[in-house]
Amino acid sequence: MADVILVEGLTKFYGKQRGIVDLDFSVAPGEVFGYLGPNGAGKTTTIRTLLDLIRPTSGRASVLGFDSKREPGEIHRRVGYLPGEFALYENLTGGEYLQHLAALRGDVDEGYVRALARRFDLDLAMRIRSLSHGNRQKVGLLQAFMHRPELLVLDEPTQGLDPLMQQEFYGLISEAREEGRTIFLSSHVMPEVERVCDRVGIIREGRLVAVEDIGDLRAKEMRNLEIHFAHPVPEAAFSSLEGVRGVDVEGDRLRCTVVGPVDGLVKAAAAFEVVDLVSHEQSLEEIFLTFYGREENHDGD
Repeated sequence: MADVILVEGLTKFYGKQRGIVDLDFSVAPGEVFGYLGPNGAGKTTTIRTLLDLIRPTSGRASVLGFDSKREPGEIHRRVGYLPGEFALYENLTGGEYLQHLAALRGDVDEGYVRALARRFDLDLAMRIRSLSHGNRQKVGLLQAFMHRPELLVLDEPTQGLDPLMQQEFYGLISEAREEGRTIFLSSHVMPEVERVCDRVGIIREGRLVAVEDIGDLRAKEMRNLEIHFAHPVPEAAFSSLEGVRGVDVEGDRLRCTVVGPVDGLVKAAAAFEVVDLVSHEQSLEEIFLTFYGREENHDGD
């Protein structure tokens, strides 16, 4: 089957300011594709260009087989889109707002909308101006999902949601995947992308620095570990372990960095009496710098 999203040399500059530079990637049918990067990396610019909300400086993109510049109307009819920032009609209730969008779009099951609202504990009778940021985000999610689109494009979808509602969102993503729908999800939260995505594109400073299967990305994760033992331990018991770096033993305390699975280190530590173990996972930016380096920065931004 043809790619649902195909991007070739996609570039966007705002005057002299870099947006995105020479992007090439594709998203397969039925795939949950994560688009991962820190704030300001170019995630939203990519999405807006895909949907022809802004025009690229050069390059091309197709979505569901339609050219983003020549056939945006066909794309918009088939896509459920949650922008990172979206405007709502403050004087309408959540229910009235969704009914308005449903009337414009057509083919929306009102029963499904009500079911989604129950899942997200959203009172559709409340006026939008009185809703919290989290509840406004729920309205945005409902309008993206309510017509069961072929493709969901979600820009930072869990911002403002509490942990319980995040779990509900992850369940909704799993259901959409099981139904064979395709999802493009941007985020700056590594655990979120790992949890729901099949592959991930990593963007930094406007450039795509890697496209990885989630399993391969997970294998590259690094953790800074500190283990406290009941008694002093020998450094030699840990210094030669696969994936373990920077071993530093001071009496009964071990500090080290682990790349990938921690199984080997845990088994080695189990030979001694462990009092405490603290894991410090690297930040997203630290992972970028560790595996993709500063040499990826070509434009000076």
